[in-house]
Amino acid sequence: MQVPAAIAPIVNLVFPPRCPLCGEGLSEQQGLCTACWSELAIPGAPCCSLCQRPFPDGMPDGAVCAPCLADSPKHDGIAAGTLYNEASRRLVLAFKHGHRIALAPLLARLMIARLGDIGPDWIVVPVPLHRWRLWRRGFNQAALLAHEIARARGATLLVDALERHRQTPSLGGLGRRGRARALSGAIRINVRRAAKVNGAKILLVDDVLTSGATSSACVSVLRRAGAEKVRIACFARVLDEALPHANDTAQTKTPGTEAPSVLVTKL
Repeated sequence: MQVPAAIAPIVNLVFPPRCPLCGEGLSEQQGLCTACWSELAIPGAPCCSLCQRPFPDGMPDGAVCAPCLADSPKHDGIAAGTLYNEASRRLVLAFKHGHRIALAPLLARLMIARLGDIGPDWIVVPVPLHRWRLWRRGFNQAALLAHEIARARGATLLVDALERHRQTPSLGGLGRRGRARALSGAIRINVRRAAKVNGAKILLVDDVLTSGATSSACVSVLRRAGAEKVRIACFARVLDEALPHANDTAQTKTPGTEAPSVLVTKL
């Protein structure tokens, strides 16, 4: 939540601004210190023309990565605010498991910077939580991010367009088929929102994109409901091979995610 300018000095006096990662003093709320900003890995061009997987410098426009060549995605692109490394991992843990929901605007701003032409004619839909997990956690982190994005871009927020009506186990350590089995039938369209999804351009929002199994299940459901386009937005995307010194950052890798090849071809 943005602090109104009129009361910001009072809030800063009572709660001195601190970097959420290292505790360094800041000039204002909702930010990181310079050192922690520099630790984030921000994806950019060049990248895969289908999934936006980052490529090394010098790759031509229109290049497609090996995973997309092997299995063309059903979505219409991925916008990731950061690549998953130690710094983004700590932000996600503080946000989701540390209940620091005031980090939502900061994380969302990094996502918004990568969204391109998403605007008022789009519908923003969060990846759903099962009701028992929502009850235990107290909030859906994807819904908080979706709210910030929809407000910033003037888009329509449809927080309950998707339902996770069956609990699913942790996907870590499962192969592709195991993830697909775990998610089979677990996510469905909310029949009360089906008419709004039909023919719409959808931005699907989550905090972390790991193997892509959950987002793929959501995309499939939205496509079957008649969505015209479905793009995916996340704060952190697990792509260890895209990080600098990838062999030295294995400790940040999410269990159960394998680093695919980034061989490319020109269409």
